[in-house]
Amino acid sequence: MTPTNLSLIRRKLLRWYENNRRDLPWRKRRDPYAIWIAETMLQQTQVTTVIPYYERFLNCFPTVHALARAPLRKVLALWSGLGYYRRAENLNKAARQLARNHGGRLPDDYEALRALPGVGDYTAGALMSIAFGKPYPAIDGNVRRVFGRLFNLRSENELRAGAKRVVPRSRPGYFNQGLMELGATICIPKKPRCPECPIARYCVTRNNGRRSGKPASRGLRQFRDVVWPLAIVRRRGKILLRLRPSGGILAGLWEFPGGEVSNRESVSTSLKRHLREEIENGALRCRIGELRHSVTNQRIRAPVFLFDLFPATEIRLPTSRWRWLSPSSLPRYPVSSMTLKAAKILAAYEKNSL
Repeated sequence: MTPTNLSLIRRKLLRWYENNRRDLPWRKRRDPYAIWIAETMLQQTQVTTVIPYYERFLNCFPTVHALARAPLRKVLALWSGLGYYRRAENLNKAARQLARNHGGRLPDDYEALRALPGVGDYTAGALMSIAFGKPYPAIDGNVRRVFGRLFNLRSENELRAGAKRVVPRSRPGYFNQGLMELGATICIPKKPRCPECPIARYCVTRNNGRRSGKPASRGLRQFRDVVWPLAIVRRRGKILLRLRPSGGILAGLWEFPGGEVSNRESVSTSLKRHLREEIENGALRCRIGELRHSVTNQRIRAPVFLFDLFPATEIRLPTSRWRWLSPSSLPRYPVSSMTLKAAKILAAYEKNSL
């Protein structure tokens, strides 16, 4: 990377980004808080999925103080369907920390940002450059791929050192967003659109005659296949949900009863572990569909069963962590993505049964 090439790369990328960037709502805001919310939502989530959540979230919690005052249940309810719910919990915790220690403002200091719950190297770098105009790299998956191909960087240390050199002192946030945009739209994982790339002439991978390099990587995620049957228990138009315990996966979310099938266990046996005996004995059961879902390192196949309780069946819920709800009230509760998908299967089943 010669100084001349770096200067040309910066200029060409900035010009390309100016003319080709997508019209996204968070790019119209300069408020560090709004940028923080966007960067958190965009972690491991597609842009098109994030847009409606982003608008609703900021309408409900327009400031750090508003988010800090909000009960976690309300924050999770607005997050329902977006996945990776620990992000929402960390936003709530971090907002309270900001209100308590920073007057409700995000600090323009890298280490202070990193001390906030849920803020890692990428988010801190994005905030420092985009919100505060300071020359810090923001290395997400797209940027990692661009740099890996552009400069043939193989290790994480090489990539971080190279990123620090490339980010300019002038308009660093604009430059970082240009890199992200390039990786999202042109330098894509498969079949990169090299003829459309503004900096293709400087790309080591392309000039070496290879179609795509192997960018610096933190390693491939290993997925585990899981069977996770779900039970929709219905009585007089209402459905039964339970609240997951605090700590662990999907903590604090409401869900349909069910869980992972353990070794040498049948789907029916697994359901019995999660349902009260009077439900098993006092309902008409039928399978109404199946959904697929991924969470953290699990690929889940979830058969969905409907338990229609007989009129004479009486159930005493063991704790307040179980609740009868009307299906129309689900949007007001923090529910898991799997539960939302299962609810859609129930709605389709009911429509086809008319």
